[in-house]
Amino acid sequence: MKPIENIPRDISWLSFNERVLQEASDPTVPLPERIKFLAIHSSNLEEFFRVRVAALKRMVLLKGKKANFYFEQQPEAILERIQTIVMGQQRAFNAIWQGIVLEMAENKIYLKDSHDLSARQKIFVRNYFDQEVASSVIPLLIEDLPALPYLRDKSLYLGVVMHKKHDPADHKLALIEIPSDIHGRFLKLPSRASELHIILLEDVIRFNLPYIFSFFDYDQYEAYIFSVTKDAEFDIDNDLSSTLVQKIKKGLKNRRKGKAVRFTYDKHMHSGLLQFLTQNLHLSQKDNILPGEKIHNFKDFTELPGLFPIQTTRDQPPFIHPDVLGKSRVSDVVLKKDLLLSLPYHSYVTVIDLLREAAMDPDVLSIQITAYRLATNSKIINALINAVRNGKEVTVMIELRARFNEQANLEWKERLEEEGVKTLIGLPDKKVHAKLCLIKKRVHKKVISYGFIATGNLNEKTARIYGDFYLLTANVAIMADIGKIFKFLALPDDKNEASLQKCKELIVAPTGMREHFMARIDDEIKAAKAGKKSGIILKLNSLSDDLLIQRLYEAAQAGVPVQMIIRSISCANTHYKKFKKDMFAISIVDEYLEHARVMIFHHGGKHTTYISSADWMVRNLQHRLEVAVKIHDPQIKKTLRDILEIQLSDNVKARILDGSLENKYIHRSKKEKEIRSQMAIYEYLQGKQEVLAKGGIEASSQRSKTKTRPQKIVAAKKASRPAPPAIENDITDAKKTGTVKNAADGRQVVKADKKAKSVAAKQPVTKKIQKPAVPNPEKGKLNNDPKIKNRTA
Repeated sequence: MKPIENIPRDISWLSFNERVLQEASDPTVPLPERIKFLAIHSSNLEEFFRVRVAALKRMVLLKGKKANFYFEQQPEAILERIQTIVMGQQRAFNAIWQGIVLEMAENKIYLKDSHDLSARQKIFVRNYFDQEVASSVIPLLIEDLPALPYLRDKSLYLGVVMHKKHDPADHKLALIEIPSDIHGRFLKLPSRASELHIILLEDVIRFNLPYIFSFFDYDQYEAYIFSVTKDAEFDIDNDLSSTLVQKIKKGLKNRRKGKAVRFTYDKHMHSGLLQFLTQNLHLSQKDNILPGEKIHNFKDFTELPGLFPIQTTRDQPPFIHPDVLGKSRVSDVVLKKDLLLSLPYHSYVTVIDLLREAAMDPDVLSIQITAYRLATNSKIINALINAVRNGKEVTVMIELRARFNEQANLEWKERLEEEGVKTLIGLPDKKVHAKLCLIKKRVHKKVISYGFIATGNLNEKTARIYGDFYLLTANVAIMADIGKIFKFLALPDDKNEASLQKCKELIVAPTGMREHFMARIDDEIKAAKAGKKSGIILKLNSLSDDLLIQRLYEAAQAGVPVQMIIRSISCANTHYKKFKKDMFAISIVDEYLEHARVMIFHHGGKHTTYISSADWMVRNLQHRLEVAVKIHDPQIKKTLRDILEIQLSDNVKARILDGSLENKYIHRSKKEKEIRSQMAIYEYLQGKQEVLAKGGIEASSQRSKTKTRPQKIVAAKKASRPAPPAIENDITDAKKTGTVKNAADGRQVVKADKKAKSVAAKQPVTKKIQKPAVPNPEKGKLNNDPKIKNRTA
């Protein structure tokens, strides 16, 4: 089969960011959430320029075949397409924001500028500047300096032009960095009780320009906002005399000096100021010089809704997993059965409690865990530090090269080492992205192991909004495989690396993950060609690995139904005339960020199922240590399959992914009930909790046999509905006596004494919610869909 041309990765990513704009433009999305989606779009785009556009520019300098090796097309051609698409999206962004400003005004929320203040507000702004801001403002007269001063990446600047009213030609230029990192971006102004007036920090400074420059004999002041985005990549040199930590620190310093890759400015900027800045920043028209509106660095606007007078509350608070509900110790449950946490629906406190228990349990010997991105005040880290203080041996593999978290992870490393934690800092040439935990515990004369494998970071903050899975297990083979990985991380020699290929339960990248999944695709191809049932369901953040995509094409050509749920990058052209079965791909962009990775293969009706930390991208499969694990528990397999089928049934937030990049919504007829998958999954999982609460595990098992499967997807070939306008515990230490044995499924089982007592943990009160439309597991029909409400993080 001749290779099919894929969608360029960066163009596909921009199409994803357009889907974020669609959410911002959707009138059914609450106003505060629409503002946040604009902020997310802005933040996404900034990172895109810092990483991907910067990489393309470096490839242009390489020229020739070496550049083409890294990218699907000529880098120059991709950069031109990026420029066109970004300009179109920026126009759409501005139009959406103007509509939101009008809607805010309807709700009596006003953004005021420096020329639109009442007398009372002028006095307030003047006093606030003198008392709070003035000491943080350092104006620089740039024309008098031998060179343009260092401009910080991600910072916001005011370019100031001072002149006399009767002689505009006699002017001076100055720069002021907006100290929003110190004072915040937004300031509430005095106003009527029924209204909310807000001013941006840059407008506070604008208003005070005559006072800032009072020592000059000028009477006219113009101020224009601008920002510079710089190349965020840094090279880790091959200096053998330097440690990785030293190299990371050096790289962070060099990042500050990165080349500018984007210059955004107020389109009304004084021509002399614009020329001065572009010349001194050594920019050309090819360097993404982008005129814009008055407001820049919109990523700060995630904080704006927090000022609104009415705060909406969460309709779907996370709830305790039913298997640990009322249990005194999470570990007691995990030692008896595998447990699947589905975030953010299940409470993350279960993960934290598992580590807290281990920290306090006198029989726990050691904890080994990986860390990639941690919360600012991490409860995970606190539990690990407490474990060390209680005499446990704790090892943390902390990845120092997690992009934009390098400094935070360096600081965490130092903190952990101060407390006596053993830290590992990764591999010389690969990032450690796998999410693993291994806890060893003495039970009588044996040592048993339990822990978890996850698709997402150990971060209680993102666990509120990221869709991820955690498999908590005591499976002997899985724990043995995790042990091999930590042994390799502690001593990454050839012998330990070779042992990774001998893992029985874990599929490890880069030693064989791609090959494993290609073999699973081949199995489905063989089944289809033999006239047997086949099928592949994938849930990923991104799909860009050409070898796996081409194999999926072969599967579609052979007649294998391929269904995909991909949040971000999707380079696969899903419709091709030679496909016997069209590949069907959707993207769901909603309140939660869909972060989990799941792979399901029909496998003769066995539905072989995996969860993984890895996307199907070259970087994950070749340049990172990643892990996937096969799911054995039949109930967990069914839960994962049901969740994916609910998502494939989404007809509210699902967009079709194909070569057109139009992001059309899934068609929904007037007779069809709405299925918003994130709400439906919450109802589905809470329904399982209610079943367990009423009838226990046995009742749940019996009922599951009569449940109907979630409604099948709407066919991809139906006409799509139009998209929005096109856009160019108190933990007890209850010792149990008994014996340790291995269960038939490989789990280590602690046979507890019948007299052992446990203290039940209290379940937090969960408010009653309205039930959304969801495939009813008892009746096989749909419930009513409530009016969607906003919720806070």
